Amino acid sequence: MRLVIARCTVDYSGRLKAHLPEATRLIMVKADGTLAIHSDGNASKPLNWMIAPNVLETHEDRWEVSNSKGEKLTIWIDEVLEDVTHELGEDPGLVKDGVEAHLQELLAATPETLEEGLTLIRREYQTDIGPVDLLCADSAGATVAVEIKRRGEIDGVEQLSRYIERLNNDSRLAPVRGIFAAQSIAPQARVMAEARGVQAIEVDYDGLREAQDTELRLFDLGAH
Repeated sequence: MRLVIARCTVDYSGRLKAHLPEATRLIMVKADGTLAIHSDGNASKPLNWMIAPNVLETHEDRWEVSNSKGEKLTIWIDEVLEDVTHELGEDPGLVKDGVEAHLQELLAATPETLEEGLTLIRREYQTDIGPVDLLCADSAGATVAVEIKRRGEIDGVEQLSRYIERLNNDSRLAPVRGIFAAQSIAPQARVMAEARGVQAIEVDYDGLREAQDTELRLFDLGAH
């Protein structure tokens, strides 16, 4: 990973136009080519970014990042304060907390809870940027990517959107749509999900767990 702290101005053109006036920012370039620009605030969300695959061209006064969709990000470099590169090695992936992991397990067992006719293809389906929680098929046979969180925030919708983009590159799966499932979903995340064409669903974790426990008790009674 390359980390550059620089005074810079940023211009984006593509689906819309955006401009960041000159300021000191962190430019992060990941091993897969994904580039993100961060300020010292705004929590973990970047000010602007270009996910892989893309083409990065560096010039003395600017960086230009473009992709096949016609999007272009130009970073005008006024002064580089620090430029370091670190090899992070292979990442073992996210270890979910108990509730989130169990919620994924419950929904994998009963995907129809999210949508009538939904069936599981595979849990933790691997993409080149990480695993999507559930890969499913709807009643018409279309592919559905499901991302599961305990609390649904904007970054979860962003994560699912990136997975969908990568999955749609596979002609065997495309077109792929998304379901963002969580115990509770923040209003901002709902707005972003709607804008990205993703269905946001709040899940009753306690109800699912109780239903599973009841089913197991009935199975035990039947076994005797």
